[in-house]
Amino acid sequence: MYDKYGVDNINSLEQFAKQKYLNLETFRKNGEGLKTPVWFTQAGEMLYVRTVAGSGKVKRVHNNARVNVAPCGVDGTLTGTWAPALARHVENPEIDQKVARLIRMKYGPLGIILAIRSRFRHDEYAILEIKLSE
Repeated sequence: MYDKYGVDNINSLEQFAKQKYLNLETFRKNGEGLKTPVWFTQAGEMLYVRTVAGSGKVKRVHNNARVNVAPCGVDGTLTGTWAPALARHVENPEIDQKVARLIRMKYGPLGIILAIRSRFRHDEYAILEIKLSE
């Protein structure tokens, strides 16, 4: 069954399995969409993105929870179809730890190196929780 965006919601979550990158489209207050390829992880029906706390993505999600997501390559080239979703900034230490662990598992040594680097730089991170729209 297709929704009003022409997306097959039955299979749209499956397209993210075994993918390394997610193209996240967030929207400015004027409605302009900005697309950014990011690392992500999945737990059940939720997709999670870990990003720098003060980034534009986080600010835009605070203003507008509506986003679009699609699997992509490192350069943002789509490898699947866009799916409408809702995103929210999650401030929960348990979810933060779970997402950090899942990212380390998914991205292996590179994920571990970046985690260590961020500790030395004292980077603060935000978790965006994304649920595909029905």
